[in-house]
Amino acid sequence: MTTTRSRTDANVPDGDRSQISERQARQVAEAAREKEWRKPSFGKELFLGRFLLDLINPPPQPDTERTAAAEEFLARLDEFMVNKVDGAQIERDARIPDEALVGLGELGAFGMKIDSRYGGLGLSNWDYCRALMLAGSVSPAISALLSAHQSIGVPQPLKLFGTDEQKQKFLPRLAGGEVSAFLLTEPDVGSDPARLSTVATPTPEGDYLLNGVKLWATNGTLATLLVVMAQVPPSEGHRGGITAFVVEGDSPGITVERRNAFMGLRGLENSVTRFHDVRVPAANLIGREGQGLKIALTTLNAGRLSLPAMCVGTAKWCLGVAREWAGERVQWGLPVGRHEAVAKKIAFIAGSTYGMEAMLELSCRLADDDRNDIRIEAALAKLYASELGWQIVDELIQIRGGRGYETADSLAARGERPIAAEQLLRDMRINRIFEGSTEIMHLFIAREAVDAHLSVAGDIIDPEAALGRKAKAAARAGGFYAKWLPTLVVGRGMAPAAYSEFGPLARHLRQVERASRKLARETFYAMARWQGKMERKQAFLGRIVDIGAELYAMSAACVKAKASGRAEERELADLFCQQAYGRVERLFTELWENTDDVDAAAAKRVIAGRYTSVESGIVPPPEDGDWVSRWEPGASEVPDVRRRISRVATS
Repeated sequence: MTTTRSRTDANVPDGDRSQISERQARQVAEAAREKEWRKPSFGKELFLGRFLLDLINPPPQPDTERTAAAEEFLARLDEFMVNKVDGAQIERDARIPDEALVGLGELGAFGMKIDSRYGGLGLSNWDYCRALMLAGSVSPAISALLSAHQSIGVPQPLKLFGTDEQKQKFLPRLAGGEVSAFLLTEPDVGSDPARLSTVATPTPEGDYLLNGVKLWATNGTLATLLVVMAQVPPSEGHRGGITAFVVEGDSPGITVERRNAFMGLRGLENSVTRFHDVRVPAANLIGREGQGLKIALTTLNAGRLSLPAMCVGTAKWCLGVAREWAGERVQWGLPVGRHEAVAKKIAFIAGSTYGMEAMLELSCRLADDDRNDIRIEAALAKLYASELGWQIVDELIQIRGGRGYETADSLAARGERPIAAEQLLRDMRINRIFEGSTEIMHLFIAREAVDAHLSVAGDIIDPEAALGRKAKAAARAGGFYAKWLPTLVVGRGMAPAAYSEFGPLARHLRQVERASRKLARETFYAMARWQGKMERKQAFLGRIVDIGAELYAMSAACVKAKASGRAEERELADLFCQQAYGRVERLFTELWENTDDVDAAAAKRVIAGRYTSVESGIVPPPEDGDWVSRWEPGASEVPDVRRRISRVATS
């Protein structure tokens, strides 16, 4: 993993962006990341072998007046979701009705994260996530809509980077029920923003002309306000680079060309959107030119918490179904929950649900407390909950057997309870991809986790660093490691009475402390062994991150259980920590005992076509069409499919 020192190194040449090199792509991403650590981070220290429990114990406490107002809203939202929203109908129609959208707007659900001065509710991150859990338990499509609107849509980047004029102009509209969307992805651009080809060209009049096509814009068919990321060409008076704009969704030149359909979240309003000479006022630029990618990444720091919220809500739903079904269904003379094979699955669901919620709640509390940097914690929560949540739903399908695979409508048609487990499996799968795929999250977190090493020793392993820079880095590294390495040998976790205030959970925190130091030692050894080649060891880095995620979740579970003082929470935390530490031990073993090199070599041969004989004997997939759709600049040649909400009162 190498660092980028110069801004000019990260400049990407104009022209065909499909020809951008791997090095250039990495430099663009590196230039956009937040490099300073001005506030403490429990997650950052955990990866360095420093188990600073005082940073999270006791967790930051919410404001009581703010919480009371949130409880009133959550009660109204609960009543609305139960009485006014038919989740099964949304699934059948693949559409959230206008009445539901208007009703949510009247409740204030579109302004949950918008400050009250702009007409919003100003909920804390935790109360906002609780609302998403509640809404998602009836319709995951609704929680996805609300999340995309507020976590990554216009409200969050304006809150962080917008001017007072922009906030006063746009936020009241959004708090009142207008929908926003975030447009970054393009047909050939996913997690690699260096290839972004949508262009915002400055005009002599002082505004910008926007041209390009954006793919997978959640809420794109509904949105009246858009956050659009586009390349501004460098020119006299223009710094250029990836830039963020607020764009009116009904501006001339915008065409919503398609509403995309997916295996799950059938009510999702997700678009392909074309911009052709769309005029955007300079006043709608968010931040500065060239700051767009940084704005996007910073927005996602807290915005990512909405994803684990929806995963936790789903896990709670699954736990309730598993509990009731396992006690009701009898096989071989016993309720299925009494058979060990099923009992283990139920215990996994219960423990994991508690651990995921503890991790989410702690991350939200830290995000609400302005004294913390939560970029690692939020990313870990998103990664962990999306992976564990998927396993939970899969296990529920197995517990339910054939009924888990059957649709809710089919079950209801013969008089059985309409449990939509198979729908949840389809709905949940996207969370391992949304807002950073698991693979990208591994690399993102790994980069942050080794930031301290790269800060002192990055030039040593950078093949392009001059000898003078390498010599200075060696001196810095010598001083850093002389002080740091001895701290990884002995720690508080080796004392039998350490963390005794946690009672029976203390042993788990001792395990976390010891494992944290071991994790740091293994990371250091890997960097010394592979040096600059370590960035290629993505499977190794993924395991390092997964270990850190388990340790963070264990810490959060113990802190939550201690704060509650309830025996049942201590039991759940103990259950979860035992399950999690078993995974930690396996991951430590797999750091060095694995088939990574064998697999990588085999994959090269597969891609080269050496094993195509294995594919014989079937009718192959269709070969017509491009793997990635191509687009040409110009006006749209297809009808506009945008949808506008009919503002009919719900009462």
